[in-house]
Amino acid sequence: MDLHAVRTVVAVADSGQFREAAAQLSITQQAVSKRIAALEKDLGVRLFDRTPRGARLTIDGQAFLPHARELLRAAEQAAASVRPGSRALRVDVIGRRLAPADLVRDFHRTHPDTALDVVTLFDAEAALAAVRSGTIDASFRAVTVPARQLPDGVGAVRVHDEPVQLVTGPAHPLADARAVTPGGLAGHRIWMPGIVTGTEWAAYYDALAAAFGFTIEVTGPDFGTEPLLDTVADSPRIATLVGAWTRFAWPAEHDLRRVPLHHPTPVYPHSLLWHRDNPHPALAALRDHLRARYTTGAERRDEQTWTPEWAG
Repeated sequence: MDLHAVRTVVAVADSGQFREAAAQLSITQQAVSKRIAALEKDLGVRLFDRTPRGARLTIDGQAFLPHARELLRAAEQAAASVRPGSRALRVDVIGRRLAPADLVRDFHRTHPDTALDVVTLFDAEAALAAVRSGTIDASFRAVTVPARQLPDGVGAVRVHDEPVQLVTGPAHPLADARAVTPGGLAGHRIWMPGIVTGTEWAAYYDALAAAFGFTIEVTGPDFGTEPLLDTVADSPRIATLVGAWTRFAWPAEHDLRRVPLHHPTPVYPHSLLWHRDNPHPALAALRDHLRARYTTGAERRDEQTWTPEWAG
């Protein structure tokens, strides 16, 4: 349906005059008549009765008008969702069950009037391209290069250190441990089929395994989280690693265990990336919120944590 014609119907209905509607729409009165006639032909009904005093909605026109207004509202909302400067703040969180999604939810709780669109991009390369083009406003990523090597105009700030945990089934030798050292994983089968070579999370876990002398297996097809946890639950030998904030739901009979890693605690270094020329009015509020949260104490690093050297 021609939105110009629908907008013209609303303008004529509100003003009662073709001439006044033409002035409001900055078109000629003839153009108004043509738009209305074309829409009436398309619908197969008359929307207006022409009278010496103007235009009056027919019964069909009265039925059509509220839907026309709703159609124009929906069109404006659709345009606003992508229009720079007026659309919602668009943030990439990598995955909706991962820590960045919780950070964005926390921001929204303290800024409930801020409109948000949450998206998930595959890797840092895709995220950086979207940040540079302005199609997203911010992205949560582990930054594997020094800030000076980021693309021109892209800023980054560390916003969250997420502890890494071991997940085992009830029959695993480490299932009942209160905590395990990273070095204590040597000799155990750590299976993470979702790791993709070249991604920032692959770089992190490669560095973690090398630093503490254990091996991460990535063999086999990645069927997703649930099949991985099914395998771990049934195995006395296989375990996996997850972030402490990663949200999983599993059947009670799985009796899966999340075992902290300490001395030191490996933490995954989440950073926020954005373009310094991005004009979105809510972007600064998001950065300020995350920076304040990171420096209040709970997010500060200490000598008992470990991150790769590239994390700074």
